This record gives sequence, C-alpha cells and structure tokens, in this order.
Amino acid sequence: MSAQLTKLNDLFAAVLPANRFYASKLGEVAPFESLEQFTATVPFTTKDELAADHEAHPPYGTTHSFPLEGYHRYHQTSGTRGKPLIWLDDSDGWSWILDNWEWVWRGAEVHPGDTAFFPFSFGPFLGFWAGFEAATRMGVRAVPGGGMSSIDRLHLLKRSQCRVLCCTPTYALRLAEVGLKTGISVSSLGVRTIVVCGEPGGSIPEIRRAIESTWQARVFDHHGMTEIGPVSVSSIDSPDHLLLRHESYFCEVIDPESGQPVEPGTGDTGELVLTTLGRHGSPLIRYRTGDLVKPVPHEDHFALEGGILSRCDDMVVIRGINIHPSAIDAVVRSVPGIGEYQVEVDQRPALSELRIKAEATEEQSALLQQKLRATFSLRIPIELAPPGSLPTFEVKAKRWTIIQ
Repeated sequence: MSAQLTKLNDLFAAVLPANRFYASKLGEVAPFESLEQFTATVPFTTKDELAADHEAHPPYGTTHSFPLEGYHRYHQTSGTRGKPLIWLDDSDGWSWILDNWEWVWRGAEVHPGDTAFFPFSFGPFLGFWAGFEAATRMGVRAVPGGGMSSIDRLHLLKRSQCRVLCCTPTYALRLAEVGLKTGISVSSLGVRTIVVCGEPGGSIPEIRRAIESTWQARVFDHHGMTEIGPVSVSSIDSPDHLLLRHESYFCEVIDPESGQPVEPGTGDTGELVLTTLGRHGSPLIRYRTGDLVKPVPHEDHFALEGGILSRCDDMVVIRGINIHPSAIDAVVRSVPGIGEYQVEVDQRPALSELRIKAEATEEQSALLQQKLRATFSLRIPIELAPPGSLPTFEVKAKRWTIIQ
C-alpha cells in the first residue's frame, strides 16, 4: 500500500463520522483499496460549499473533526472572492502546517542560523504567521517588520543583516523602488534569498528576473492557502517549476469544466485539486483550489510548470484572445522603470475592452504598447499616471477592475 493511500485512510478514520461537514457530504466511503477508488468515489469540495456551511453554522462552520475547545489557532481567508472563511487549527494540525513550511524553507536553501526579514503587518490570514513560526522553530532568526514604512523597513533590513527576505513579488519590487528614490541600493543590503508568495510572480521569468537583478538575490516561489496550508516551493534546479509537497497533500489536476483528470506532460492546463493528508482537525478533501496550473512529470509525481498561472475565473476574453492577469504582469515587468499599474476591463460593450493605467514615461508607454501588441495581437490603450499616484501593496496586489 502506498504511503499516500495509507495517509488517506488514516485521514478518513479520523474525520468520519466526527466531522459533521464531511459525514453529511460523504457518508461511509472508506477505507480505500487504491487511489483510483478514492478519486472515483469521493466528490470534490468547493469553496461555495464551505461558504454556505459557514453561513448556515456561524461563525466557524462544521468542518471540524474534534470539539472546538481543542482548537487554538484562528485564521481566515483573504476574502478576495466573497466573505472571508474562518479556519481553525488544533495543535497537531498546526504542527503539520509548520512541518510543511519548514520543507519550503529547506527547499529555498534557508538553514538554521540564517536571519530572515518579514516586511509586512501580520493579518488574520495564515501564510506569514506559519512562515514566521516555522522559521523560528527550525532555528532561523526571524525579524518582524510590521507597522513600519517601506523606508524604515529598508533601514531595519540593513541593520539586522538579514540574508533572507519573505514577501510578495510586488513588495520586493516596491522596496527596491523606494530604495532607489532614497539612495539605498537594495543589492547592497546582503539579502541573498527571497521567498515570494501571496500572488503569481516568482515563477514568471520576467518578474523573477526583475527582482533578482535588482536585489542580486535568488528568488524562490511559494504558494499556499489559509484553508489548505503551505503547498509548494520552486525547484532549485529548474526555477520555472514549482514543486508540490506530495507527502502532505494528495494532488490532482482536473479540467475545470468536465472534472476529468489532466495528465502531466500533455501541455494541457487544469485546476489544482488538493487533499490535506495531515490536517485531521480541519481537513479539506478533494478541494478545488481555483488555481490554474500546467502539470509536468517530476520523479514519481508531478510539478507545476510556470507555477500558479492564474485563478481559473480570472481569465478575461478580449476580442477572442484569452488573457490572464499573470500574462499582463509579465509584459509590464519586462519594461524597465515602470512603476505601479492598474488594469480596467470594461465588459459593457458587445466586445469587452481592456485598458491599462501605468506610472510610466512616454517612451516606456510606447515600448509597453509595442510588447503588448506583440504578445496578445491586440492594441491595448495605456493611460499615463504620475509617479506614486497609484496604490501600492504589501500583500496581495489588487490591480484589476471589472466593469459590468
């Protein structure tokens, strides 16, 4: 029996019938004799189901396998697609999450004795709390940078002599921009490893190159979700590939429309589906993450080429051309010197229109428009914005506006 199958059966033994959400949804389906039986028998879990469960059973829903008194960690999703979901963890589940984050740190070549800087204010979502605690547990000196301006963070980064930086791709570029304006070259600060997360970017070559060339540091991508946990880290040998922690998650890729599996190596993209093999207290089983990915063979499992390509529902169709936010981001970041930007998609006309507002010069705007036309075979209007006039972001950037 494979290790994954053993962990699946252990998961179901812990979850059923104690977990009201899955007891009602699944009934008695385990034990499984094969992984194929598991995928053929067990339906997907969707975020809409979780939202309805939380709405019907406030505030925490019914996705818990143990009495609530045993849960001591409170986190919630970002709420970018509806009301945030509250997610609780017991001690064993939280320890499992930290184990997975330690795997991420080791994959990024971060070692005990290193010093890591976290330049953000800690909110209720899971990612940075888990990353910070996992770092300290494995012997990394973790320096918090919450409640500070970007310039103050740069000074603290220099004073603390951190070799590791953990932030979003957007904020890594933002810190470099602030440093340039204030006479602090970020390449002189001693950072040699940057772990980026929270949004696509670390696996997009243009954005990764922009960060690495500015900081003179190696960029590692990572992704996870509050309701799932830490999932991935860039391959050391192939930075365009995102490695999944298959020993902690049963990972699948499916066609978003049909639900049928997408085979690795075919060149097809699909939606990432995850089952948490060790988070028994607040499990998710065959959870449709909404992340669009391209699976490629890797050892006995698969990796993700290009990382998280986008959200399945983020794609827009402009005059017959499929456009993902990450593709626009890659083109914008390929033009040196452009600051922040905003994208507006107007879906009111019969044919949707896309416009970009960017902190750029006339020359940069002309080059950007040329690159956009070459990439998408579309003329995309660009409106110039004064430097510093558009919103900046510490965590997840929100650059797209849909007008309906």
